[in-house]
Amino acid sequence: MIPAENEFLWPVRVYYEDTDSGGVVYYANYLKFMERARTELLRSYGFEQDQLIRDQGVIFAVHSLSVKYKKPAVFNDELLVKTKISHCAKVSIDFLHSIVRASDKMLLCKAEVKVACINAEKFTPVVIPEIMMLKIKQGAVSGS
Repeated sequence: MIPAENEFLWPVRVYYEDTDSGGVVYYANYLKFMERARTELLRSYGFEQDQLIRDQGVIFAVHSLSVKYKKPAVFNDELLVKTKISHCAKVSIDFLHSIVRASDKMLLCKAEVKVACINAEKFTPVVIPEIMMLKIKQGAVSGS
């Protein structure tokens, strides 16, 4: 069971390069913001992805996702990416993301993302390292 209160917040500023010809954040860039937040959440647990490859021989890859876009973000908006782990299985982790505009807390986008733990050389599913599983289940997020 994952502690419900462990929501990780990651601030993001919208740059011009993040927008499309309509002046709003291009839909795929929300996924990049979420990717950064997942990386930072794992870092807050004490796990660097390059070290996981080197020391454990594992990488994490997106297996599936579901995204709902509610309202657009625009150039220079300050956003908060809220991320939490909703479920952790033997070989996968489910993340819940919501992206809100910092100024008014308006929900802009939300997503469910499943990442799989895979062998870095064979690209086959492997069990999540035990120390990682323990920290996730304890909710050992620091600095969030």
